[in-house]
Amino acid sequence: ATAGDLDRRGVGDVYTMTVEEYLAAPWYKKIGYRIMRSPMILFTIGAMIVFVVTHRFFEAESGKREKSSVIWTNIAIAAVVGWLMLEIGWAAFLMVELPILLIACGSGVWLFYVQHNFDPSYWERHSNWEFFNAGMDGSSFYKLPKLLQWFTGNIGFHHIHHLSPKIPNYKLEECHNENPVFQIEPLTIRRSLKSLYYRLWDEKEKMLVGWNALKKYRMPNMKTD
Repeated sequence: ATAGDLDRRGVGDVYTMTVEEYLAAPWYKKIGYRIMRSPMILFTIGAMIVFVVTHRFFEAESGKREKSSVIWTNIAIAAVVGWLMLEIGWAAFLMVELPILLIACGSGVWLFYVQHNFDPSYWERHSNWEFFNAGMDGSSFYKLPKLLQWFTGNIGFHHIHHLSPKIPNYKLEECHNENPVFQIEPLTIRRSLKSLYYRLWDEKEKMLVGWNALKKYRMPNMKTD
């Protein structure tokens, strides 16, 4: 598990820079990060790249099981896509499949995003990082309407999932209801929309902030110049 670990970011979450890292970054990296963190990119083109391209490859350090899973999944996808294109033509296939992919990929990235980008949240350097706190404070309990909860496989109980991934998703709600320690403050859909404004992690204040927060960091530098 690496959620909430500032020294092991980008695995299972949307990469988040700290305020200090952003201010120290060269101009081209700042532009790239702003583009990547833009909701218009993150939940559209970015989401498609993650699921359609990135997930088609395995990491060099992946085990045999993970590598085999990726390879056989790619073979199955290629077979289905090839067969459908032969049956209905590539143009008709893309007209149907692209909107489905856009909605599905965007929704998937949103779930990953909102389950770790909310306020208050938890991020620490590896030396101070604690597994339990990362699960309980750094992963949200995303309370969804029952229909959406069913469609998303109870993944809204993300704090429990992070503490014990071996618990089947269909048991997560039962686990939550029977153990008061897991009954943390829920993140509602309305409240989760505020997550769209979070861009950086402020290590001094221990909170996620938006671009406007950069002003208070730049002002002292401007006075000393």
